[in-house]
This record gives sequence, structure tokens and C-alpha cells, in this order.
Amino acid sequence: MKHTLIASLTCAAMAVAGLSGCANMSETQQGTAQGAGIGAVAGALLGAATGGSRGAATGAVLGGAVGAGGGYIWSKRMQDQKIAMEQATAGTGVAVSQTQDNRLKLDIPSDVSFDVGRAAIKSNFAPVLSNFATSLNQNPITTITIVGHTDSTGSDAINNPLSMDRANSARDFLVGRGVAAQRVATDGRGAREPIADNGTQQGRDKNRRVEIYVAESAQRQ
Repeated sequence: MKHTLIASLTCAAMAVAGLSGCANMSETQQGTAQGAGIGAVAGALLGAATGGSRGAATGAVLGGAVGAGGGYIWSKRMQDQKIAMEQATAGTGVAVSQTQDNRLKLDIPSDVSFDVGRAAIKSNFAPVLSNFATSLNQNPITTITIVGHTDSTGSDAINNPLSMDRANSARDFLVGRGVAAQRVATDGRGAREPIADNGTQQGRDKNRRVEIYVAESAQRQ
């Protein structure tokens, strides 16, 4: 059984590398291929656990099909939006990136977004959100998730609602610029997910942040 699992994982991993590494694939095709490969890994493991080597092979095929048809894609629209946001946020300290699961991410630090202990949009954050709203309205099939974070200063009773209030403030700003409210989900993580050392001022500044994710579902294609 152990050897079957290892062999299944190896085959599935090779499928991932082969599918997602073709230089002549478009970004959309690469995203679909990566989803297929990940699905194949999961399917192979499940199949091996339930039906031996034959189950592993069948599971890999079915898992690959599910992976290719679900999740998120990185389309030309998403790439264009990333480029537009990189240009719009140049020099502001906002980081724009593509996540491993093919979402567009804006990481907005505290010196851009909110004052300490406040949820009101800062004046230098407003232009960033305005440009972002324009790009969202140009690509209306995407969905948006806004996540607020705090540093560890203060109690959870303060930080948890504050992080949620910050996410909601960003959402309300976007909605006020024409983005449909049903496209936007918000969450507040308080101080639970630091990205730097809360023992230093510099670390706390990094941890007070807002993350915005944009996703285009493969199922819409």
C-alpha cells in the first residue's frame, strides 16, 4: 500500500510538472493545467487508498478533470488588471501579485490604508481604491475578498472587530464607486495572522494591513 501511494504521488507530480510547464501555453491554459495537476494528485491519493493501483490511476484521471474545471484561472483579463494596478499603485507601497491559486492580490500596508486604531479610509488610500474600483468595473465577472488584519497591540475584543471594520470600510468605498456589493466578501482576522514580528514597531506596522483578493472562476468560462 505504501509503495502504491508513493508511485501514485510520483506519477501525479510528474503530470503537474508536465502540464504547467509548457512554454507555448497561454496563461489561461497554464492555470487550467495546474488545476488539473493538483486535482490529479488528490485523486490519485484517494484512489490508491480505496482501490489500489487501479484506483490510483482512475482517481488521478477523475481528479485531474475536476481540477481543470474548478478553482480560479489567470486569464488575459486578470493579467491586464494586474498590470493596471501595478501602474496605479507604483510608489505607494502597495504590493500587487498573483497568488498560487491564480488570484490577484493587493497587500496594502498600514501607512497607506488606516491610522492606528482607526477604520476610516486614509486620504492616500482613497486614490488606490478608486483606481481599483475602475479596474473591477471593467472586469465584472470577478469576485473580491477583502481581509483586514491588526498587530498584537490590544486585546482580541478590540482587534477582531477593528480588522473587520477596516475590511468593511474598503468594501463600502468600492461599492460607492460602482462595484456591485454582491461581488465583495469581507473578513477580519484580528492579530491571528502576522507576517512580521509584533515585538518591533516595524513588525507591527507590517502586520496592520488590508489584503484584497480578486478571483475569476474557471467555471464561468
